[in-house]
Amino acid sequence: MANQNHFFSAHRLIIFGILLVVGFSVSEACAETSRAKRPNILMIAIDDLNDWVEPLGGHPDVKTPAMQGLASRGMTFTNAHCQAPLCNPSRTSIMTGKRPTSTGVYGLAPWIRNVPELSSLVTMPQYFRNHGYRTLIGGKIYHGGNGFNKSEEADTWGPRSGVGAKPDKKIIPPTPGRNHPLMDWGTFPHRDEDKGDWKVASWAVSELENMPADEPFFLSCGFFLPHVPCYATQKWFDLYPVDSLTMPPILAGDRDDTPAASWFIHWDLPEPRTSWLAKNDQLLPLVRAYLACVSFVDSQVGRVLDALEKSPHRDNTIVVLWSDHGYHLGEKAISGKNSLWARSTRVPLILAGPGVPENMRCAQPAELLDLYPTLAELTGLPQPAGMEGISLKPQIDHPKATRDRPAICTHNAGNHSVCDDRWRYIRYADGSEELYDRQSDPLESINLLHGKSISKTHRAIAQRLGKWLPKDEMPLAKGSAHRTLEKRADGFYWEGKKLDPKARIE
Repeated sequence: MANQNHFFSAHRLIIFGILLVVGFSVSEACAETSRAKRPNILMIAIDDLNDWVEPLGGHPDVKTPAMQGLASRGMTFTNAHCQAPLCNPSRTSIMTGKRPTSTGVYGLAPWIRNVPELSSLVTMPQYFRNHGYRTLIGGKIYHGGNGFNKSEEADTWGPRSGVGAKPDKKIIPPTPGRNHPLMDWGTFPHRDEDKGDWKVASWAVSELENMPADEPFFLSCGFFLPHVPCYATQKWFDLYPVDSLTMPPILAGDRDDTPAASWFIHWDLPEPRTSWLAKNDQLLPLVRAYLACVSFVDSQVGRVLDALEKSPHRDNTIVVLWSDHGYHLGEKAISGKNSLWARSTRVPLILAGPGVPENMRCAQPAELLDLYPTLAELTGLPQPAGMEGISLKPQIDHPKATRDRPAICTHNAGNHSVCDDRWRYIRYADGSEELYDRQSDPLESINLLHGKSISKTHRAIAQRLGKWLPKDEMPLAKGSAHRTLEKRADGFYWEGKKLDPKARIE
């Protein structure tokens, strides 16, 4: 009887062991299936691209069929804004989910891993890799060479960003600001295939064609153009004939009602002022070159989207397209970025794919800061810790649903713009202010807080929006450099040197 009991006990143990193994196998298989079915992410970033794209209608002549096609099968956020009108702080904010005021990264340096307090931040690619995604980065996602080829930042790295082919010498006359080599535009004999963005697109196409099917991917590719130098081949210039080109609205005296501090935030830059462009007959050539580069980079976006469409991943991939900030082409007396007006802060933001309705537009304020938590929610992952953006999923589900939180853009500590669905409020580090009714004044040409007689209504609107200004602002992070502005007890300091308000260049 004892032997029989021993036999049955052993038998039960064997059966239990088999069930345990089978259970683990089924559990692992389910986990693998769940992981493989998670939506992929294709992130497309474009440098210095303002609202001159068809989905936003910022320029009547622009031709961007690829972006328009993406918008038709997804959602365009028509009131999206960057968190900093400068490459490094904007991209740092997007990829970490933190505002510049929380990191102290306001200038073109530092890279977050060089700041001890920021070195452990989990970036968006790292977050998705931690949740089973294969992560790939090519071109300009981070600023310059930051993070490039470091395995802790991504699984796979593609080509670096860059303009590619260049002429033997600059095309335009010497520019102020030490005739910076990036300040150039025009066309010269070269091929589209010789451009840096062509190589980035080719890499992304190849990765999509050879992507494994057994794990989700986070593929990000960043295009350099229309960042200066604005070089494109002749066929892209031919899209914009000189005799019919629409020029941007440039208003005489447009800075007469803006405070002195509005000049401090772009005090000494290589980007020429509008006055120099006009004097040297370069306004039209710059506008034409910028548009040509926009259309060229759109064609590269199209190559990547076509590759996705032909791949097995077409129905299970979320596509997100964004620009890090806008760009002035003579408006407000400047060229370049580094302002808190719409031409600098308003950016393309398009989402398409699983969970996103087709051919929809949302006019509620959106921040690029929101991408990190939004993509986490769209892929069914838990919300990342420490996010300062909020998911756009409520607007994706209900495009007309009111979003109480406005979009905030910062350019160095103390200088902010706040945008809701109608108004833009700007406050500078010295307390000076601007307010624009974007509904009746889309060019933001009339500062409603200028002059002695300010209406109580406008003051009340400014106070309401002012409540959203950051309460605690980090000072410049260690290693900060390039385009940094500090307000100190004895005045403003541009890149560490005290500026003389009387010496401004207009």
